[in-house]
Formats: sequence, C-alpha cells, structure tokens
Amino acid sequence: MKYLDEFRDPELAGRLFEEIRRLTTRPWALMEVCGGQTHSIIRNGIDQLLPPAIELIHGPGCPVCVTPLEVIDRALAIAARPEVTFCSFGDMLRVPGSSQDLFRVKSAGGDVRVVYSPLDAVKLAQQLPERQVVFFGIGFETTAPANAMAVVQAERLGLHNFSMLVSHVLVPPAISAIMESPQNRVQAFLAAGHVCSVMGTWQYEPLVSRYRVPIVVTGFEPLDVLEGVRRAIAQLEEGRAELENAYPRAVRPEGNRPAQQVLEQVFEVTDRNWRGIGPIPGSGWRLRERYRAFDAEERFAVGHIRTDESPLCHSGEVLQGLLKPNQCPAFGKECTPRTPLGATMVSSEGACAAYFQYGRFIPVGAVEASR
Repeated sequence: MKYLDEFRDPELAGRLFEEIRRLTTRPWALMEVCGGQTHSIIRNGIDQLLPPAIELIHGPGCPVCVTPLEVIDRALAIAARPEVTFCSFGDMLRVPGSSQDLFRVKSAGGDVRVVYSPLDAVKLAQQLPERQVVFFGIGFETTAPANAMAVVQAERLGLHNFSMLVSHVLVPPAISAIMESPQNRVQAFLAAGHVCSVMGTWQYEPLVSRYRVPIVVTGFEPLDVLEGVRRAIAQLEEGRAELENAYPRAVRPEGNRPAQQVLEQVFEVTDRNWRGIGPIPGSGWRLRERYRAFDAEERFAVGHIRTDESPLCHSGEVLQGLLKPNQCPAFGKECTPRTPLGATMVSSEGACAAYFQYGRFIPVGAVEASR
C-alpha cells in the first residue's frame, strides 16, 4: 500500500494543482494519448479541478476503440466457423461488429474462449490438434511483444493449427496524423508510459522536432497525470518544445531491447485503418513473410470483408478530440454500455464508457449556460 499511497498523496496533489494554476496564463489544449489515462482523469475529476484555461483532449489510445469495424467482422466470421476455437482477451467479446459481437457467436454455438495470454492460445493449439485455434491479436506496442512470442513459439512447436488475426497499431504515426489534421487543436501530448516502457522514448524525439510540440511521457496514477500536465504547461508557457520523461520508474530512453528485437523479428510495418479515424500510413504491424502462414486473415480468406459504421455513432470525432463523449447526440440514449454503438462505449478504456461510468452526462457548456 505504501507504493500506491506515494502516488495518491492529497497534499502533493494540492501542491501540483497550485503550481499548474500559477503557471497557466492562457488557454492550452493537451491530449492524453492513452485510454487508461483518460479513465484516471475522469474517475478522479482531474479535468474539473484544473484551471478552466486547460482543456484535456481524449486521444485515440484505446486499442479496442481503434480496432476497425471490418476487423471485428472478420473476427466474427472466423469465430463462427465450426472448426475454429477463437481466443481473445475478455474486453473484445462485447465490442459490436456490424450485426453482433463475439458473445452472440458464442451463444449460437461458436467455440469462443477468453484467455489471459496469447501463449494460452498456443497451449490450446497443442491440446486440440483437430481444431483451428485463432488468437485475436490487437493493441498498441504494449501487447505486441507477447503476441510476437506466441507466433515464435507456435513455429518452434510446428503448430499448423495455430494462427493470429493481427490488428496492431502504433502511437507515433497517430500523433503525426493528429498534428497534420487541419482540425487539430492539440498543443502538447501526454504520452502513454506503458507503450514507452516497451519502445523507449527515442521514437518521439523526431515528432517534437518536426511539429514543435511538447511530449511528456506520463504514467497512470492521478499524481502521474498531474505531473505530466505540469511539465507540459511549463513548456508551453515558456515557449519550449521538448521530450520529457515524467515516468522514469518504468520508462528508459532505450526501452525494452529484447522486446523490440522479437517485434522486429516477427512483424513489419504496414498501413492501418483506425476505427473512426481512417487509414494512417505506416501505423501498424503485420506478420512478416516468414510467419505469414500464421496469419488468420489469409488462412480463412476474410480480408475482403468491409463494413460501414453506424451513422449515429460519433466515436471517430471523440477519438480525434473533436468532440467530448457527452456532446454526441446518441450518448446515454441510443448508445449505452448495454447497447453500445461503438467501441468507445463498450471498451473498459473507452472515453465514452468513462463519461457514462462517472456520470458525465451533461456537456460543460450546457452546465455553464444553465447557471
């Protein structure tokens, strides 16, 4: 408990808030990239306690949220096949496709299983040689090393009945896409500490130089977030644009070299479509040619599946920071955690889910107008 208490100290929080208020002389817009940071901000009311001039924009850092609808539909098509045992982390089972989700496939007789590691799916492939075992490999750089190791292990074991549906996305190209958007309002970024613990901080230095934008690597506890905000505001107020590491207890500049090596061995960079955002060049990974036999998309010939988003869902604008979740007309009405229109409502890290869970139903402007 002492470790946690160190990062939830109310006196230190008060000092950080006071320092941020002292530093702030004009409006600034900061984007926290990670959905885990978004939930920390909303759960603890950090955005409401900061000076009104500081706006926190919720970025596209929820891997479930940015997985394209067409990839969900490909997963559903594979999972419904009678010879397939489809394995996934639990947060993907309720993510809606165009007509159903993995829970409904399971209730209709599909062999859909929740696993806690991709290596669990490899073990299942060993235990069930008569079945085609497929693992749903999504996420940012954080989850990718374990997925890469699962493919390496499957090759070593000669498991021809194991494959992976890959939808990995990368943070730095997403930051570039946000900065190059004509609608961009972001003036500084709080980078995701867990991604940087794997990849290091070196990938962000070119972004700082190219766009003259401060990037502060930040953790997930309330005090981590506040320290990240404080450093970002200090840079903005002083006219600086630098890369800072406010999460040194977990992040080193070089990152995790063995993890990077296995990623380089198994994956190659590819263009990726982001749900609600669209295609971003060089923003994802796919299996290299050596491991292409383990590509479930090719094995089950589902790459042709294309799907349109619900016209009622504004999750794309939420993911780009153009809209707060409670500004969407469907929020809390047609779209709830029980009846989600998009992944930002059903994901445990989604911004819409955070706003619903913590009672943020009324937009700030509407509150001010009613006073």
